[in-house]
Amino acid sequence: MTRVLVDLLFFTGKQGGTETVARQIYSRLANRPGWEFVGYASSELAAAGADWFPGRLIDSGLQCDKRPQWAWGELFGVSRAARSVDADLIHAPANFGPRRPSAPMVLTLHDVLAFKRPEFLPSKLGVIPTKLLIGGAARAASHIVTVSEAARADILEVTGRSAADVTVVHPGGSGVRDDVSTQPRSGLFSLGNRMPHKNFPRLLEALALIPEASRPVLTISGSHGDDPLRAVAADLGIEKWVDLRGWLTNDEVENLYRSSAAVVFPTLFEGFGLPVLEGMERGCPVICSDIPVLREVGADAVRYFDPTDPAAIAAQIERTLADPAALEEMSADGLERAQKFTWDAAAEGLLEVFERTAR
Repeated sequence: MTRVLVDLLFFTGKQGGTETVARQIYSRLANRPGWEFVGYASSELAAAGADWFPGRLIDSGLQCDKRPQWAWGELFGVSRAARSVDADLIHAPANFGPRRPSAPMVLTLHDVLAFKRPEFLPSKLGVIPTKLLIGGAARAASHIVTVSEAARADILEVTGRSAADVTVVHPGGSGVRDDVSTQPRSGLFSLGNRMPHKNFPRLLEALALIPEASRPVLTISGSHGDDPLRAVAADLGIEKWVDLRGWLTNDEVENLYRSSAAVVFPTLFEGFGLPVLEGMERGCPVICSDIPVLREVGADAVRYFDPTDPAAIAAQIERTLADPAALEEMSADGLERAQKFTWDAAAEGLLEVFERTAR
């Protein structure tokens, strides 16, 4: 029996893409002969529960939202927990992990935003600690897993690790293709946190450039608390075209994917870009930033724009929404493209790395 201590300190139930990846993969690792998984959880996750996790949870007593507590847990608590359960392997699935792991460690490093584009971190005071935590974990890891070839290239450049030390395991989709919505679609849907690289203010500037007669309603989810985009929309005079929903349940997000005319994703930097894949697999046309990682995901099935140019964003949105035939073709092409990415394949890919790495 191979026992894996999984570092769940960064997860609270509301951590976006990194938590989605872990949740989807680990839900597919239940009842695997020869494997046992123990989760070292933040107090928030322990209280909320994690029915997707295929093993028992240890409540660390540490709050993710209290960053000194969380950082102490990453640096010291994870290794202590691994030692206490006699783990054969540590998996750190959310970019951070111990600098001195007590067992071989697989680090899932989704991106190296702090190194490549530090100006996008929400607090300049957090740049150095983030670099130190990620850099220490990357050096200590026995193997690194990442989510795209674009992210892998960045990781090799930043960390100096050898190519053999970094494996790409693409995230996936649901694999369900037979229940694509046929309900009428309208408006645009966009989602993500409010970190600067998500580029939402520029998307709102683009929306303001579209004439009122053809301006779609834009729904944006993913914020916590007071949404800073509310003031941006007010300054631009487009409040009635912007629906800021905050943090939504999975069912609410699903409904928006299935009822929107298109997903628009204006990001400046990503490790993978789950909204592109999630839109494609639901038959929702995708309009997104022309950056290498999103080309890797969407290929020719989506339409692209320069995310630094509001006029270019506006023009692509107008052109796409005004062409029903193009929308129908994008829906079909997206469904076909999405079949190349599955969570089952992601789970098998991660497990294969575990097999090579465990002591």
